Amino acid sequence: MRDTSSIAEKRLRRTLLLTWVGLLSERLARAFWPVWSLLIAVLGALMLGLQDRVSVDMVWGLGALAGVAGGVLILLALWRMRWPRRAEALARLDATLPGRPLQTLRDSQAVGAQDEASAALWGAHLRRMEAQAADARPVRPNLRLAPRDPFALRYAALLLLMIALLFGSLWRVGSVRDLAPGGGAALAAGPAWEGWIEPPAYTGLPALYLPDLPAGAIEVAQGATVTLRVYGDANDYSVTSEVSPSSAVSDDGQPPVQAGLGGDHSFEVVRSGTLSIDGPGGREWEVRMRPDTPPRIEIAGKAETSAEGQMSLPFEATDDYGVKEGQARITLDMDALNRRHGLAAEPEPRAPVTLDLPMPIAGDKADFTEHLIEDFSKHPWAHLPVKVELYATDEIEQKGKTDAVAMTLPARRFFDPLASAIIEQRRDLLWSRENAGRVARVLRALSHRPEEKLFRSDADYLRLRVILRRLEAMTEGGLSKAQRDETTQALWDLAISLEEGDIDDARERLSRAQERLNEAMRNGASDQEIARLMQELRDAMQDYMRQLAQQSRKDGDQQAQQSDPENTMQMTQNDLQEMMDRIQELMEQGRMAEAQQALQELQQLMENMRVTQGQGGQSQGQQAMEGLSKTLREQQGLSDQAFRDLQEQFNPDAKSGQSQGNEGRNGGQGRGQSHDGQGSGQGSGQGQQGAEPGQQDGQGSLAERQRALREELNRQRGNLPGAGTPEGEAARDALDRAGRAMDSAEEALRDDDLAEAIDQQSQAMEGLREGMRNLGEAMAQDQPNQGRGQGQQRGDANGQARDPLGRSPGRTGPTGTRENVLQGEDVYRRARELLDEIRRRSGDRQRDEKELEYLKRLLERF
Repeated sequence: MRDTSSIAEKRLRRTLLLTWVGLLSERLARAFWPVWSLLIAVLGALMLGLQDRVSVDMVWGLGALAGVAGGVLILLALWRMRWPRRAEALARLDATLPGRPLQTLRDSQAVGAQDEASAALWGAHLRRMEAQAADARPVRPNLRLAPRDPFALRYAALLLLMIALLFGSLWRVGSVRDLAPGGGAALAAGPAWEGWIEPPAYTGLPALYLPDLPAGAIEVAQGATVTLRVYGDANDYSVTSEVSPSSAVSDDGQPPVQAGLGGDHSFEVVRSGTLSIDGPGGREWEVRMRPDTPPRIEIAGKAETSAEGQMSLPFEATDDYGVKEGQARITLDMDALNRRHGLAAEPEPRAPVTLDLPMPIAGDKADFTEHLIEDFSKHPWAHLPVKVELYATDEIEQKGKTDAVAMTLPARRFFDPLASAIIEQRRDLLWSRENAGRVARVLRALSHRPEEKLFRSDADYLRLRVILRRLEAMTEGGLSKAQRDETTQALWDLAISLEEGDIDDARERLSRAQERLNEAMRNGASDQEIARLMQELRDAMQDYMRQLAQQSRKDGDQQAQQSDPENTMQMTQNDLQEMMDRIQELMEQGRMAEAQQALQELQQLMENMRVTQGQGGQSQGQQAMEGLSKTLREQQGLSDQAFRDLQEQFNPDAKSGQSQGNEGRNGGQGRGQSHDGQGSGQGSGQGQQGAEPGQQDGQGSLAERQRALREELNRQRGNLPGAGTPEGEAARDALDRAGRAMDSAEEALRDDDLAEAIDQQSQAMEGLREGMRNLGEAMAQDQPNQGRGQGQQRGDANGQARDPLGRSPGRTGPTGTRENVLQGEDVYRRARELLDEIRRRSGDRQRDEKELEYLKRLLERF
């Protein structure tokens, strides 16, 4: 019989070798893991430079201790180590196979060897074992050391090495050779050095570690601090520096040398030059200082003025690291001032106007564009020639400034002649108190037998006479500053009243602006004059539209109900803006005849235009839609309150209002009412109307308010239009489902089941929304049968209803919108105005701290 065991082992030679190698690695790891753990820990400590931070004696002591420990661990490892034999590898491999085929192949038949049948059976058994042995795979070693290292010391050593790789350097290991006896007498005491170059914190640049920098050129920021540290006896070290403040060149042209550096030595980089460390391991660098340039600031465009007189002056500022702060300085340009009338007197001393420039709250301050927002309408220099200078300061107090820019100080313009005259006299009085007598005489001339319609109301005339008498009385005894300020404030209030006036005044100002522009175009005025008159027309138009809106709110649009829809011209603010843009475009192109014709068309349209607002002209469907919208808001408020009460049940120790997101018991529209029931929220339900102030709302009051809301919905459902139409019936069914959900919510509130009540209230709100959607479709179906424009808030050419902001109500009535509030360039103009206003308010440190924090969050978001 052939030797099947030898044949199988030859086939498994590679597998058996790998198993033996695994067994060897397993025994080496178990025996020598303390040795390599100690080596890794020592290497990590050396890379971190710990040997440079302790005394030489301690380094030698720890080194000797590590050497002894390493020797003992090696001896123990050799004593424990057992070299694996081939038989052990064969036994391990055989143990992984079913039936131990390798051992079976080595066996011989003890009984029945002479029997042919028995021998054939034994041979078949050996062939089967040989086939199983052929499938053998190398055995993986068991390298788990946790039972032998319960404190995971090997991982602690590995962690130290990883830290050294991140924060240390292999170059530091070389300092150990300087501690050897052959390192010299001076080095035997352990001298070593290290250094850093730290740039100023405001630059945001990283620090430089000198031992890691090769000799050569390095670039550092101005004001960087060089710190050198020498350990032990450092008499053999010297530093040559051309970059420090004290590095004055000697008579022979050589920079100073400072020897015997001990401890820490620091100096500031103030110029470019050479920095060298002479001694063992010393180096030389060519330091190139990058100077910190002063900031640069400039005015980025012309100052703009809003209708209320607020100035917006754009400016740009840049700096290599960031602008710290900025200021604007405004001085009166006496050379350009026309010294006549009240300005002929010698002005009272007045300090230049100094304003802090707005800085970006978030973002990069190295390069930014901002707007200076301020209102100078009440300032004595309003509309007078001034010089504006902007200053920017960086972190090291370097300043940059603009050239003095001459301009007329922007302020509010007064179109009413009487208001403009009063403002002029106010300015003269602020210019100098010596003008008090002259101002009194002018005011007396204005009020003595005034022309017809000069004063629109007797109240304005009486206010002026009272101011005049008080001014004359105070002038006799010498006008004080307090009396002057009181008088000028009264004159300002009177001018504002005369300027804003009523709708007739606004219409008159608009007519005058149109006439002046028309006359300027006929007479061939300059482009600058026409541009100024066009701006006056825009301001007068805006004032007229504002007065129309105010009158419509006061009168309730009663005239709109009585007007004939077929003969009523309706326009939006966008339509008027487009017409004025067209007129200006024609004038800029030199087509004055067409511009005059367009201006005449605008005059005719303004005469026929009517703006209707309010509920006076609302149809039954619109009234029902608004009622349902109010019911939906109140239901939302009840649901929010129930949810917040449910939150407080899970946080019983919290005081009222301390639950997250709890902003009021009414929630939603009901913000403003505290948890203690004090104050009144905007969206309290009808059941709360009888609640006494100070009474705390409980679950019973919630249920009562839910019942009152259900009764209101029943009343609205009975008055719902669209009966007999599919959309109207669908709206009634949806509101009926909403009513049943309200009944269930009331019952749940009475049982103190807030979770169920919230679910039912959610179904009620869904039913209300669906009912409003169906009602809107019913109203849309009936729209062609209604008169165009009657009862609408603000219409377009097609009679489509618009709200006071010019938005379309959408399919669901007044509660939604399908269009943007503004279109075209108005979007960006309005957004910029809002952002400028937020910045102006955020710069007012007199405001409440909570308001300032809110404004800051708005600026960070937008």
